[in-house]
Amino acid sequence: MFAHSSLLPISLAWSAFGLANGVGSLEEMRRRTLKYRHAPPDHREDFTIGCVLLTQPFFLPEARWIPVPSDWSHNIVQGKSYVLTHGTGADLFRQIRDALEALGPPGVAPPRYGEPVAVRPRLGQGSFRVLVTDAYDRRCTVTGERVLPVLEAAHVRPYAEGGDHRIDNGVLLRSDLHTLLDRGYVTVTQDYRLEVSGHIRDEFENGRDYYALHGHRLRLPDRPDQKLLADNIRWHNEHVYLG
Repeated sequence: MFAHSSLLPISLAWSAFGLANGVGSLEEMRRRTLKYRHAPPDHREDFTIGCVLLTQPFFLPEARWIPVPSDWSHNIVQGKSYVLTHGTGADLFRQIRDALEALGPPGVAPPRYGEPVAVRPRLGQGSFRVLVTDAYDRRCTVTGERVLPVLEAAHVRPYAEGGDHRIDNGVLLRSDLHTLLDRGYVTVTQDYRLEVSGHIRDEFENGRDYYALHGHRLRLPDRPDQKLLADNIRWHNEHVYLG
């Protein structure tokens, strides 16, 4: 059943639907989508895509598949519809109804959860979180926030991009700042200050609270060997930060 349509940043579409987007990662989703864009590709741009939200999907066994109507063009991407009271629309509705009735009695509540799926856990993630949390004295390195449930251990160089589960590749951040770091809207400078991208203002017409933190010096671990490595900071500046 059609529920809604929206234009969303691709990162939000991924976080909302994950594997239901039909790919295994945000990076793969970006690669597949970029070939349809007319603008030159930018691997750091959080570009907008169209999303159609469907609820209560069902999948017929192959023996019950319904032929594509003769007036349906394969290059249609949006805007095509049928009236269900007569013609092709009424015929489609009847075929779908008959196929569903053949699968079982009506009125059965749809499952609340999908089938279990196998995932590959990141080895050492739990230890990384605890070590970073304690190294930063359980306080957000930018704001000083101490409410532990909203504090997250963030990789400066992402694990998926070759970053390690090491304290010198992590910072403890409030969850919203962690998200902005991962998406490239903020970064850390070589002198350990927070830098906020102008893209926040350009894309969201807001960001006053974050710009107030621009230039704020990070509160670092006491031990020098636990501070962020310059190479990890440089990698984030060059490959993730939007500038």
